[in-house]
Amino acid sequence: MTRTVLVTGGSGGIGRAIAARFAADGAQVVLTGRHADTVERTAKDLGARGIVCDATDPGPTAALAAQLPTVDVLVNAAGGLPAPSPDGLPPLEALLAQWSSSLGRNLLSAVLTTAAVRDSLADGGAVISIGSIGAERRGGSYGAAKAALGAWSTSLSAELAPHGLTSNVISPGYVTGTEFFRGGMTDARHAALIQETHNGRPGTPGDIAETAFFLASPGARHITGQTLHVNGGAFTTR
Repeated sequence: MTRTVLVTGGSGGIGRAIAARFAADGAQVVLTGRHADTVERTAKDLGARGIVCDATDPGPTAALAAQLPTVDVLVNAAGGLPAPSPDGLPPLEALLAQWSSSLGRNLLSAVLTTAAVRDSLADGGAVISIGSIGAERRGGSYGAAKAALGAWSTSLSAELAPHGLTSNVISPGYVTGTEFFRGGMTDARHAALIQETHNGRPGTPGDIAETAFFLASPGARHITGQTLHVNGGAFTTR
């Protein structure tokens, strides 16, 4: 049976790689993003359906859900660093704007999307959210939002499990091949981040896509309420 897979933030970076992995398996992939040109181009490239939607906006998010009677896999990949604060704001207002942006992009986008499609989630399905190593260290407002994403996902797991659904977070370390750093990655920082790993390489969007694909597979049905760290050993748990 063909699965319907919804990937928010699916027009670039990790989200695109995840959408491509499920599309390659024959799934009916619906990907979203905030910019029509990239959404349309990515959907065409992957043979997916693209819908322009800002996952932090309740109206478009509800409209998105209304178009999807069944969702087998939801991947909350929308997120990113906070938007720059408008010039001229007093310091406390600028700080509030930064934190509000981080929480909106990285936590509330997942909360709103999941709530919107909750009644459409099929038994035996999966909700997968993309966290960050920044939740564990040096993350600022972005890391705090990703940490809250993990806490929310755990509570969501308890709510969904009686219905045969799983909820997990994938927490990537340093991943190349995305626009996450907005051109701010230096050679020195790149080398330092690789030095932190055990396997001596950065992550790739494909690493995260394969983990997401596994979490939505029959072999992962007893994995729920977890944060899976995919970072080459840069941050370890026991």
